[in-house]
Amino acid sequence: MQKQTKAYLFAITAILFWSTIATAFKTALAGMSFANLLLVSTFTSVVALLAILIIQNTFFSTITANIKQYASSAILGFLNPFLYYMILLKAYSLLPAQIAQPLNYTWPVVLVILSAPFLGQKVSIKAILALIVCFVGVIIISFQGKFNFNIQSPTGIILAIGSSFVWAIFWLLNMKDKRHETPKLFLNFLFGAIYILIYHLLFEKIKIENSTSLCAAIYVGVFEMGITFVLWLTALHYATSPEKISSLVYLSPFISIFFISFFLHENIHLTTIIGLIFIVLGIILSKTNFKKAF
Repeated sequence: MQKQTKAYLFAITAILFWSTIATAFKTALAGMSFANLLLVSTFTSVVALLAILIIQNTFFSTITANIKQYASSAILGFLNPFLYYMILLKAYSLLPAQIAQPLNYTWPVVLVILSAPFLGQKVSIKAILALIVCFVGVIIISFQGKFNFNIQSPTGIILAIGSSFVWAIFWLLNMKDKRHETPKLFLNFLFGAIYILIYHLLFEKIKIENSTSLCAAIYVGVFEMGITFVLWLTALHYATSPEKISSLVYLSPFISIFFISFFLHENIHLTTIIGLIFIVLGIILSKTNFKKAF
């Protein structure tokens, strides 16, 4: 099998898993709190990533990281999974999946904007235009099927968009940490598991109402936070043209809408589709090199 073919197989598998996550979030939240969901999924992801490290024979080198690397993971682990998913899952608990999922998908454009203060880059006119296009999409989605300004659950909308800022900050800081991604991800999630456990000891009780929600939370831990990221990295490793692989990500939110409709039986609003198209167009605009295009 050719390398690029392997790359496509790994990438498509990762995208399909990621596309099911919004449905898994809502399924889990039907029988537990958002903090309970994060607790179960984070500890599951730690186990999944540990298994990958053992298979790759890199566990010992991971735990013998130096103090600076542990400190970096402590900071990154606070941002993701702890803070990012606390905000995102709270948003999912307040919003329909078809609303929360595309609003969270605005993070690539937020990443471009935040690159200015973090990486010392100038904010280009292209980036500003991309942000405006995405913002139009956010407004349309926020209507939730009604073309008026009576926006339902503004708190959930603010949280869903806010999660994009946390993820973008995490991504920028993560870029500066040059360790191999899988060991770094394991330590990040190990610290994240400690933070969410402390949160439960102080503020939250564990209450899981049914096995379906528990299975959904475990699924999130494996396929949102765990092995899917490794699948994506493997796809990029095999890819002879990473740009072709990266462009496949744009399929994810649309496939996700299908799963949301089929499994959660949400009536998909026209505003959701139109808004999502605007957001994806904004993301594509933010990554387009017009000098090369013409």
